Amino acid sequence: MIKKASDLEVFQLSYKLAMDIFLMIRSFSKEEKYSLTDQITRSSRSITVNIAEGWGRRVYENEFKKHLVYAMGSLEETKVWLKFTKDCTYINTEAYDILIQKSEEVGVKIFKLYDNWKSF
Repeated sequence: MIKKASDLEVFQLSYKLAMDIFLMIRSFSKEEKYSLTDQITRSSRSITVNIAEGWGRRVYENEFKKHLVYAMGSLEETKVWLKFTKDCTYINTEAYDILIQKSEEVGVKIFKLYDNWKSF
């Protein structure tokens, strides 16, 4: 039974993605600390945070769904930042592909939750 936001599978997957990204960027150069690393950290965390904020407003269907849309926007932003990390050679193609695959899985779960959510 789902009693809190962290019980949602999509919350757990997005949280894991954000942590994987955080651990990855710890090795980036200091010159990227306030640009690329800051941006990708913020966008990846925003996915989970928006899911949680929406959960807190779930009795209002439109509010919950609005936050799921925000989460998807943050997910798409994160995917672009991941592309920058690969193209700037901070990560290799294999690491990029793994993170993109995880991102796609999160996106599918967000859309599924959006399509199936009904408030009563």
